[in-house]
Amino acid sequence: MRYIIFIGIICLLSINCDRGNEGWTNLFDGESLNGWEMKIAGYELNNNYRNTFSVKDGAIRVSYENYDSFDDKFGHIFYTKNKFKNYHLKMDYRFYGEHANLFKNEDEAWNYKNSGVMLHSEDPSKMFIDQEFPVSIEAQFLGGSGEKDRPTLNMCSPGTEVDIDGSQVDKHCIFSNSNTYHKESWISVEFIVYSDSIVHHVIGKDTVMTYSNIKIGGEYISDNFLNKVGEPLNEGYISLQSEGHPIEFKNIRIRELTD
Repeated sequence: MRYIIFIGIICLLSINCDRGNEGWTNLFDGESLNGWEMKIAGYELNNNYRNTFSVKDGAIRVSYENYDSFDDKFGHIFYTKNKFKNYHLKMDYRFYGEHANLFKNEDEAWNYKNSGVMLHSEDPSKMFIDQEFPVSIEAQFLGGSGEKDRPTLNMCSPGTEVDIDGSQVDKHCIFSNSNTYHKESWISVEFIVYSDSIVHHVIGKDTVMTYSNIKIGGEYISDNFLNKVGEPLNEGYISLQSEGHPIEFKNIRIRELTD
């Protein structure tokens, strides 16, 4: 564990492990959803309920313009060409428009300007029809409404448990130490993942969240994983979330790392 943490820190200090375009793979081609599959609670795999997921202006767009209300139709779109274990992931995201239920701030709805990317996600084809979240680690994106502090790149743990500072976290979501982003501008984020050992959330050159010892358990666990509680979660798919507020994702790319 200490060796892997040390390597992770060295990687972060080395210009966030970036070597130009060397070794990077685009997960999204900017034009289509090729390679991606979607699962929305209450619907079969790849039923794109009311065109929730689409491509516009070079971005994967999550939209609720055809919804009457959100009604807990939690959705995720998965890159299913590969599972990933040790990797450096980059992407840009931005919230836009109004909440599906026209809430105006976080006091009216917890999922106002709330979305995320799920790391080590379970196979979407094995999710239950009404399952709201894949077993995974969520790097949670939050946006501000112009007043209160509301950090982004937080950590939530659907069906998983993690350690922070050597102790197991007893809450489903933990805030990062990032700034609050109130506007609808694009935000560039990075994730450095070493299997079940350690994960860093990065904005710019700031590491705003680090956690380790990722394993199966906790809240929102799927029945598929009940016999695996306590086991390491060491790899999985990458998915993007639909949670009630319109959001766009672009420039999604990954570089696999050695153990």
